[in-house]
Amino acid sequence: MGLKMRAGYHGTGPGVITPDGCAVELYSRLSVGVEPDIVAAAVPVGAHVLELGCGVGRVTHSLLERGFTVTAVDESQEMLDRVRGARVICSPIEDLDLGETFDVVMLASFLVHAGDVEVRRALLRTCVRHLATGGCVLIQREGEDWYTNLPRERVDPSGFTVRIVSAEPAGDGVNSVYAEYEFPDATWTQTFLARPLTKEQFERALAEVGLEVDKYLTGDRTWVRAGVAA
Repeated sequence: MGLKMRAGYHGTGPGVITPDGCAVELYSRLSVGVEPDIVAAAVPVGAHVLELGCGVGRVTHSLLERGFTVTAVDESQEMLDRVRGARVICSPIEDLDLGETFDVVMLASFLVHAGDVEVRRALLRTCVRHLATGGCVLIQREGEDWYTNLPRERVDPSGFTVRIVSAEPAGDGVNSVYAEYEFPDATWTQTFLARPLTKEQFERALAEVGLEVDKYLTGDRTWVRAGVAA
């Protein structure tokens, strides 16, 4: 069961699969990790957060528990049906124009690595369009060894295994990435397109839309706080 896939994207496994190959049931099972702690340490207490690509609310719910107000956006209504306690908006991120601004705009899930450069620019322009004066954009990047340390796997403490199996060149600097998520009772796979960005390429991509890095928030530089360029 699923919606029509985007070209280059595919997913398998039980339940609804979204157009970018994500399985709703899979994302409902994933643990939250450290993302809410990173966000909370980087932004003002009680900030109003625009979360772009919220999925099933894995991070959303933890931000709400920490006292943030969250407007959660996703293109999949099936994902949004799992979100509780936040204002939800069903829309492609690149088309979003709410006519309002937020203290924090969050673009997580490695979305800045969209294979299509024009899509990446549109995602980042959406961030700028919704950013309040003095606000910040939080962006999650891929790790710098993402495409060299393959295949690799991680066993989650909750009992499932994540494998990044391969990343094959798909032309124009884009890779086709294949991942597996193995649980005791089910397995999901996802194939997606991603464009690797060095630190310099990433910073140039921000500059294209008038943003600049304020601070790399983690030692591996996967989380970044950015603002409007001076």
